[in-house]
Amino acid sequence: MPEGPELHLASLYVNKVCDGVVFTGQIRKSEVSKCPDVPFTCKAYRITATSRGKEVKLTLTPIKSDDPKKTVNTGQADQPMEIFFRFGMSGYFSFTNEDEIPKHAHLRFYTTEKPCRVLSFVDTRRFGSWHPNGTWQPERGPCVMFEYKSFRENVVSHLSDRVFDRPICEVLLNQKYFNGIGNYLRAEILYR
Repeated sequence: MPEGPELHLASLYVNKVCDGVVFTGQIRKSEVSKCPDVPFTCKAYRITATSRGKEVKLTLTPIKSDDPKKTVNTGQADQPMEIFFRFGMSGYFSFTNEDEIPKHAHLRFYTTEKPCRVLSFVDTRRFGSWHPNGTWQPERGPCVMFEYKSFRENVVSHLSDRVFDRPICEVLLNQKYFNGIGNYLRAEILYR
């Protein structure tokens, strides 16, 4: 299962491949996915990514026209949308040509380029999910990597809680206190 560092690398990957790339049209979902449709259609938008623990947020930002006479067409997005991804056991992002889309690409964003390229959320085992207009999961604590001060305060202020009476190998998997830590990071931490 991807953990905090892998999701951070996924967000860096998305930011790298999408830098300067313009996306267009409707976001397409695979027929087999049980996740919600993404109600976002726009002639031109950009994609950026941010990670926090075991989640990645994609922000879709419409590109505004410099021409004040042009107005947004009906049915076209004029405000940014955030989509929150949880990768499950095998989720990842892929950026390919349209004719090379991976078999298990469950959510696809198309570029304006010719030939068209596609940013896909790929999930072979279908344990991953996405939530349009969602939020970071409230039951998860601060990110261990990027919110260290808040993370430390959260742990120190709860040391008297019963959860910290359990073995450390169990406590490290509690996402309320150690957001982004999973089995392999727990093993590395305990080894060191």
